[in-house]
Amino acid sequence: MNRSIRATAVFTMLLIVILVANLTRVQVFSEDRYAHNALNKRQYHEMQSIPRGQISTDGLVLARSVKDEQGNYRREYVTDPVVYGPVEGYLSNIYGAAGLELGYNDILNGTDSSLFASRWMDTLLGRTQAGASLELTLNPEAQQVAYSGLADRGYEGAVVAIRPSTGEILAMASTPSFSPAALTDTSTADATWSKLTSDPGAPLLNHATQDALPPGSTFKVITTAAGLAGDFTPDTQLTAAARTTLPGTETTLENYGGQTCGQGATASLATAFALSCNTAFVELGVKVGADALREQAEKFGVTDTYDLGLPAIPGTVGQLPDPAAVGQSSIGQRDVTMTVLENAVVAATVANGGKRMNPYLVSRILGSDLRTLRSTDARQLNQAISPDVAAQLTEMMRASERNTAGYTGADIASKTGTAEHGEDSRNSDPHAWYIAFGPSENADVAVAVLVKNGGDRGQAATGGSVAAPIGRAVIDAVLRSGR
Repeated sequence: MNRSIRATAVFTMLLIVILVANLTRVQVFSEDRYAHNALNKRQYHEMQSIPRGQISTDGLVLARSVKDEQGNYRREYVTDPVVYGPVEGYLSNIYGAAGLELGYNDILNGTDSSLFASRWMDTLLGRTQAGASLELTLNPEAQQVAYSGLADRGYEGAVVAIRPSTGEILAMASTPSFSPAALTDTSTADATWSKLTSDPGAPLLNHATQDALPPGSTFKVITTAAGLAGDFTPDTQLTAAARTTLPGTETTLENYGGQTCGQGATASLATAFALSCNTAFVELGVKVGADALREQAEKFGVTDTYDLGLPAIPGTVGQLPDPAAVGQSSIGQRDVTMTVLENAVVAATVANGGKRMNPYLVSRILGSDLRTLRSTDARQLNQAISPDVAAQLTEMMRASERNTAGYTGADIASKTGTAEHGEDSRNSDPHAWYIAFGPSENADVAVAVLVKNGGDRGQAATGGSVAAPIGRAVIDAVLRSGR
């Protein structure tokens, strides 16, 4: 009998030890994982008791908290929620949070440790406890033009515009988009969520930061930079052949439309850049070499992610085991991928004399009395290329713009890309890219545009015909706004 009691007691003690160990693991080591998980709804129910800070840009209120009849605060999305949805995100009692609502959750609900003094002052003065507010860098005119440029044509893709000298993000549009207002309304939330999560276009994804795709010929800016940083000049002669065979293989690669690169057997690097000649850039990439190409891509931030308070993924350069792989990668194909944000940073870096600035979306954090608590300062990340290389690239990008479909005569420096993808890449509907900045000297805005799967032109799509008109319109909107 005593033996049975002892066995039972030991077994009970073991269960208690296991229970305590598990509770310790959950409460101590996994607290952040569970308590701050976007799907944990308890924290959002608790937040209904205080007014959450607002999100605004250039005087426009995008999101705010309003008190309902029960005395609880609910989130209201005020201005063009579909235009700003992928950036501001949503706060839902049912589906948690996303976007800036999640990334800056502790600021917006007032629990961030940096707000201790502000909370203490509110308590001392008898003011209602409230969260801090976000003031964004977005330019409303540019944001609307960017979104409309994609959505009005039914395009899937994204646009990012950046101020080169500071890193301020002036526009970030993603399509298809969604309205966060429909997710906060309990009468429409379930149906909206079901529709959004079943949409093959993935509207809940921010395609500017969460979609890394082959950049095609826009990557030639990086390949050219690597060459100019070495022994190459704009006058260096490269093959002008219509097609070439990748080194050590039987795989052929050709220029767009099977055209030769100019008139003779060779063409200058400047001419090859302006005409976007694949064969010349295969030769350039192989001569530059894998190490220099990868190093230059990394200096431009291709494999980086930026802390914007938004979910983001890095681009890739991929493995470069042999000259054939280097040749393919030199034209932005094979395993090379980039996000629209990363490609906008490339354009901004060239425009800024080779200085890569840290991109940011939140300009200021404001207290409940709208007093500035914290401002974001411009910060240089590195010198990706020398000022001399940046100047040479700028001149070559000017020539590329003059050679691009729909050239308007505006003072813009640009590069287009038409990226094949998929298993049958040569018969795919290509991704159309356009990166640019303007004015070409002392640029006030740099932009990257991606239109996925050919937009409305299928296999006939090019970066110049599909993406460039949107990019030019965004640049014009920023310059016209004067902000």
